[in-house]
Amino acid sequence: MSSSSSFFVTNYPLISAFTAFAIAQSIKFFTSWYKERRWDFKQFVASGGMPSSHSAMVVALATAVGLQEGFGGAIFATAFVLASIVMYDATGVRLHSGRQAEVLNQIICELPAEHPLAESRPLRERLGHTSPQVIAGGMLGAITAAVGHLLVLATGGW
Repeated sequence: MSSSSSFFVTNYPLISAFTAFAIAQSIKFFTSWYKERRWDFKQFVASGGMPSSHSAMVVALATAVGLQEGFGGAIFATAFVLASIVMYDATGVRLHSGRQAEVLNQIICELPAEHPLAESRPLRERLGHTSPQVIAGGMLGAITAAVGHLLVLATGGW
């Protein structure tokens, strides 16, 4: 195996981040099926919803970096700041953009048929997250990284 491909297979923080993301998206997929009783494969890549997969990913990354490299270093600080920005953005800008899209879609629905925008494609409304969704994603990320760390310790590495 080449060094670049083994990097992806043996990089515990990277694996933790993508595992947390995959788990969060899978939870959305199965929750959607449970609620709607139909398979919606778009849930595997959709944004918004419970839990926040972006939050899960960045918290798993920061936690894994902290566990591997120490919580006092520059690498952890960088990962922590990145996680903070992503989580703030999810509950701020992206959440409010989604709410604005809801209002705009409602306005477009009420336009007369002859209006040039009456046939506009609806805007995506599910963009951001509520605070509980971000917190749940963060908790999922931290747990994923902690379990991964225990596996690394138990097996002596990847």
